[in-house]
Amino acid sequence: MNQRSLVVISAGLSQPSSTRLLADQMSAAAVGAARQKNIALTVTVIELRDLAHDIANNLLTGFPPAALKEAIDAVEAADALIAVTPIFAASYSGLFKSFIDVIDKDALVDKPVVIAATAGTARHSLALEHALRPLFVYLRAVVVPTAVFAATDDWGADSAEGTLRSRIDRASSELARELERRDPVSVADPFALNVNFEDLLKPL
Repeated sequence: MNQRSLVVISAGLSQPSSTRLLADQMSAAAVGAARQKNIALTVTVIELRDLAHDIANNLLTGFPPAALKEAIDAVEAADALIAVTPIFAASYSGLFKSFIDVIDKDALVDKPVVIAATAGTARHSLALEHALRPLFVYLRAVVVPTAVFAATDDWGADSAEGTLRSRIDRASSELARELERRDPVSVADPFALNVNFEDLLKPL
């Protein structure tokens, strides 16, 4: 099987949270959809709640603490992302946006992304299209067509066979297709010597 990496960003503030629940369901579906394409996904989940202080410190100092640096490196090296945020005041959470702000502006170029959100009411569902999708398009990521929104009512007893499940499966299939047509991400070593050492020693 071809090996690929998936990073799941969960911006839920409570423990447990519906945001993390949705993130887990989506990552499991993505693993299954990728397997059908002969792709084995390695999944890394980033809980932004655990990095909140580090994110604030990075915004103030410009330097990420070790745990945040590890999360940023994982995002940059990932072959695909699933980004899940709660919706506050008709947009993504401040914590979610702050994490995106500390990632290099070119880190998501041509990276497949599934966007998802949770909220108390379906009235917030359009935030995926007027807030999240434009954000990732601005960063030149490849956002799959299907966005996944889960309101409180979607977590009913029949949700496994309902519209939420179908949206998750459809988005996962779209992500798997994007992975199938791409080569693995290669992250350049910033400390690699890109100049021939013999050339450096030549007299001017």
